[in-house]
Amino acid sequence: MIELLSGPWGPVIIFFLRLVDVSMSTFRVLMVVRGSRWLAPLVSFFEILIWVIAAGAVIRNLGSPLHAVGYAAGFSAGTAVGMWIEGKLALGICSIRAISRDPQRELASELRSSGYGVTEQRGRGREGTVGILHAVVRRRDIHDVIRTIERHDPDAFVTVQNDAVVHRGWLYRAKRK
Repeated sequence: MIELLSGPWGPVIIFFLRLVDVSMSTFRVLMVVRGSRWLAPLVSFFEILIWVIAAGAVIRNLGSPLHAVGYAAGFSAGTAVGMWIEGKLALGICSIRAISRDPQRELASELRSSGYGVTEQRGRGREGTVGILHAVVRRRDIHDVIRTIERHDPDAFVTVQNDAVVHRGWLYRAKRK
């Protein structure tokens, strides 16, 4: 293995090792934030094992700038791939708030009929009465909810906030004892 990493293909192999371990690092951080007590430590074991191999190869070949470039390029590419994976997984939940100057009950009804829990409020903005809708949705559903809001009110003010924890409610029912 040492000969392979020290040879002409070494920088390419190091690039791919870093791409994998940095992508795993992004996933591990997500699992830590989401409270995964078994997956985060498991991923971290393989992540650091790969890192030790890649870093060791670069240190053994400090005279080769290509090895260092492969290491750095792999780190950069791994960051991009990790972000892409995180976006595709779309784990977790978010709060969506929509403020509309043209409050319409149809919007809340359509969101509810699509399976989303919605809380409605009335408010007062600079230009008069507004409708305020609150919904907690899975991250993978954000675009669907926003499209629905825009169909009803293209001028609605919409904010999305990542939520770390939700107790009970529409998405997570209280556990029975």
